[in-house]
Amino acid sequence: MSGRMGLVLAGATLLIAAVLLPDRAEAQFGLRGGPLGVARFAVGHVIGLSRLRHARMAVRGGRYRSAALRSEDPRGADRGQNSNPYIIRAALSAQAALAGWHGGRSPQGWWRHPDGSYGWAGPVFWPFAHDDLANAVIFADTTSISLYGYGDIYAAIFSPYAATELAAYTAPQGRRARKIPSAQNICDVSDPAGFPADLMAAAVQPNEMQRAALDELVSAWQAARDSIRATCPAEVPANAAERLGLMRERIAAMIKATDAIEAPFAKFAGLLNDDQKARLNALGNDRRAALASRQPKDQPKDQPKDQSKDQSKDAQAAAACRPDYDPRYDEKAQRQYEQLVQQQWPVADMATTLRLDEIARARLDVLQDTTLRTMETLSACPVEAAATPLARLAAVKARLATMLQAVNGVTDALDDFEADLSDEQKAGFEAIGPKRGA
Repeated sequence: MSGRMGLVLAGATLLIAAVLLPDRAEAQFGLRGGPLGVARFAVGHVIGLSRLRHARMAVRGGRYRSAALRSEDPRGADRGQNSNPYIIRAALSAQAALAGWHGGRSPQGWWRHPDGSYGWAGPVFWPFAHDDLANAVIFADTTSISLYGYGDIYAAIFSPYAATELAAYTAPQGRRARKIPSAQNICDVSDPAGFPADLMAAAVQPNEMQRAALDELVSAWQAARDSIRATCPAEVPANAAERLGLMRERIAAMIKATDAIEAPFAKFAGLLNDDQKARLNALGNDRRAALASRQPKDQPKDQPKDQSKDQSKDAQAAAACRPDYDPRYDEKAQRQYEQLVQQQWPVADMATTLRLDEIARARLDVLQDTTLRTMETLSACPVEAAATPLARLAAVKARLATMLQAVNGVTDALDDFEADLSDEQKAGFEAIGPKRGA
């Protein structure tokens, strides 16, 4: 790792000790929660760590099984149900991600997001893609989108799943479907509520012309949603290159979805008066207030023992997000970054195991540097959401474009690395992820 790269990325390293590497056992395999920038985003979020704790408890308690993937509505809370939609989403994605991993016996996987959800559920990347778009644009909640980054790219390169485990997600559905949901089932369940047109209509009370424009927007969203669903994998990705290809296809479909709804959304918003626009913009605040009201006001007696540790993690993560933070003067951050690199990228061991020559070793270094650089480009420090849906739509599209560019860069570096490898070396490289996950 060059000194330049170390300085560029070390600004995030304080969070390894604070958030991602809490003890020796959990640190045995890399980042436990995904990218370093992802951990930053938990700071100051309305639900934040409470989502993470409750989501973990839900998963560990086994209250959500594969049957839930066919019936639960992640937006149930919006219709008066008691369930927190974010907790349900995290639990559903966790169940889907872990059902086929290690025989479904593992309570948690190293590639999970800080809120307890998973960006990779078997062969499916971004299970709640279209739902996340709706949440970000309508409800000003970009949390889930911001959680995607380095950790998901790393999981694409070094997949935690063995080939047989991935195959179970696309196997003919029989009795095993009760334990391992199909990839298509995971994709279909991720947007059961559809576009929140009823909530929007209730908020703005549209006239006849405005209602017609809203109907056009809904139709455009449904078409965009279907285009994202069409990227659900029908076959198991065989290697890292194919997994990165799935990421590119999925992200590109999301970008096209934002393009498809931009014009009809602008038309609808343009027909609203100032009061209606204000009420539409306030939907996010209303939703956050409703969810916050469901959180327990008094700390339960059986509160997690590590609550004070969580608060300490928040404080350290917040410090790393300050504009005046300079990693060059943070020795702890530098040490933790070096620890991360050694754990996730033992390049010397890889070169020895795969019997790489000098050229291949140099290309592996480039792959490492390119992937680690995505921590910087996809940093998720908190940013204030834009005031209007159209502005949020533009911000979401920009984030997705940055993510696509990052995945393309890693893909090019991977292609260069594998260009002259033998089939045996490629197979050995592909086996690194499942072996380390064990």
